[in-house]
Amino acid sequence: MSATSAFKYKRLLVKLSGEALMGAKGYGIDTEVTQRLAGDIAEAVNAGVEIAVVIGGGNIFRGLAAAATGMDRATGDYMGMLATVMNALAFQSALGKVGIDARVLSAIPMPTVCEAFIRPRALQHLGHGRVVIFAAGTGNPFFTTDTTAALRAAEMGCDAMAKATQVDGVYSDDPKTNPDAARYDTLTYSEVLARDLRVMDGAAIALARDNDIPVIVFSIEEPGNLMRVLRGDAHCTIIQRETAA
Repeated sequence: MSATSAFKYKRLLVKLSGEALMGAKGYGIDTEVTQRLAGDIAEAVNAGVEIAVVIGGGNIFRGLAAAATGMDRATGDYMGMLATVMNALAFQSALGKVGIDARVLSAIPMPTVCEAFIRPRALQHLGHGRVVIFAAGTGNPFFTTDTTAALRAAEMGCDAMAKATQVDGVYSDDPKTNPDAARYDTLTYSEVLARDLRVMDGAAIALARDNDIPVIVFSIEEPGNLMRVLRGDAHCTIIQRETAA
């Protein structure tokens, strides 16, 4: 029996927000938090699971917010993409400190900093047990890193996409401000879109739906939760196709 036979997902894309790396700080990267997250990824890799990662850049720069203050939206988005490269490099370094080989692949070529995204190369890295960190979004403005995550999950043939958040799933409202918010164990893609739950943007949900990629929304704040996601027993919300009764 293989080491990964106990896991429901053998190849997983993990979507981390830039804010996840920020921790309790108001800006930038909290190295202690980053190292803890790297430890969670390392545990999964050491168990034989293939892991890809997409990290947002909101802890450094958010293009949409800049556009709201008058900056050109495309320019702001490009700046946000560069912020994701910074986060990706920081996370690659954190993984290296726990003995995990990782590669940063950027949708915007910058050969002196990291590799350019080429799908066969990314698949090769995954096949050799390396963590692949996708940076610079899709390389295009007007697309979020959630959409990037869904796109890369499809391109890599991932079994699922795990979105790490600060809460244990999808709620009808913000549970931090509304104690009566209802939590969902399962949702269909159509329900997420129809109810405008905004756990991910519509393009990301549509991409996941069209490629039949389950989206698992779980709390990254709880140590060891990623392994529970892989085993299929995490306290989370699973977004997938409606199953026959």
